[in-house]
Order: sequence, then structure tokens, then C-alpha cells
Amino acid sequence: MRILVVEDERDLNRIISKRLAAAGYTVDSCFNGADALDYLEAAEYDAAIFDVMMPVTDGFTAVRRMRARGDATPVLFLTARDAVSDRVEGLDLGANDYLVKPFAFDELLARIRAMTRRSAGSTTNVFTCGDLMLDTAKHSVERAGRPVDLSAKEFAVLEYLIRNKGSVLSRESIENNVWSYDWEGGTNVVDVYVSYLRRKIDADFDSKLIHTVRGVGWVLREEP
Repeated sequence: MRILVVEDERDLNRIISKRLAAAGYTVDSCFNGADALDYLEAAEYDAAIFDVMMPVTDGFTAVRRMRARGDATPVLFLTARDAVSDRVEGLDLGANDYLVKPFAFDELLARIRAMTRRSAGSTTNVFTCGDLMLDTAKHSVERAGRPVDLSAKEFAVLEYLIRNKGSVLSRESIENNVWSYDWEGGTNVVDVYVSYLRRKIDADFDSKLIHTVRGVGWVLREEP
């Protein structure tokens, strides 16, 4: 999942971004609401974390403009402003959640999971496709009850596939969801990771789950 962190305190921005990346998320970051609006227009994010008090464009104004242009990206406000009136204003503007600093990082992760579950219409951290199970909270994968050991990027690609099971996903859509703007790798990186996943997910089973749609992309689905 790809997340945008919008926080003008650079040290805190860096810490949050590193912790999210260590938890398996793809992360972009910026330091004011105006830049955040540009990022959100240029790429598709699963969630955005906004500070409120920022230069150029504050968090409340940025989210108001997001919603006005029809951007439904889930938003969590992360701020030191803890007055009830501030929380009410943020939620009424269209935010999905509000967390007051200082905060426990485990709680931030749990709130991100809950927020993205709601936006996807899901009530659980567990996604399945046939006998394949992926748990976003435990960061674990099983096939037919057997654990599957995946790297962070392999997990991220599989999570995107399983969240969109049954839908054909292009190379570009997978790359845009799983790799940040800092990525400077080769153009066939998605092909490489799909190949890794096939070896780990499908190689030992007669029933294949990852299918190529020639000229379009890949789809995760049970064979008929």
C-alpha cells in the first residue's frame, strides 16, 4: 500500500516515513499542504497522513481542497491540536481519523489498517484467494496452511494483487502502487517480482493463482 506523509517537522516526517517503510508500506513524503495536493493529483495513494499546522497550505485547507475536487483518499490528521473543536473541524472537513501527538506508532499502524479497511469495504485484516491467505496486521502469508516467506516488496505486490483479486492489473498500476517516487530501478521490476511470487505461491501447486493477461498485465484469481 502506498501512503503519503505530509508533515513539516522534518525529523518527525523522516521517522514516520522510515517506520512505515519498515512496516511494509510504500511511502512518499512532503512538507506542506500545497505540495501534498500536487502529489495526490500525480499518483494514487491508499492513505494520506496530514499534520494540521504547516506552511504554505495547512492541513485543514489541503484536505478541504482534496475533497472539493473529488479526491476520496483516506486521510488521518496527526497533530498536537487536541481540542474537541479541532477534532470536530478536521472530521467535518472529510478526514477519516484524527490522532493526537505524541502517539504510539503501533496505534498509528492500527488506525491506518482500520481506515483503509473501511475505504475498501472490508471488515478484516485478512484477505484470501482460494487457499491463499494474507494477513496485513501480522504481515504473514499462507498457502494451503503452509507459511510463505516473502520479502517486504514481494508482500506489497501480493497485497495489491489480493486486494484487487479478479481484476487485471497493469504493470504501471502495480508499479505506481508499490514503488515510491524515489525508485530508480529498471523498467521490468514488476515482471521480476511477479516471477518471484509465482515461484513462492504457485510453483508447488497444480492450481495456479497468478495469471498473465497477455498485453495487459496480471490477475490473481482461482482457476475455474
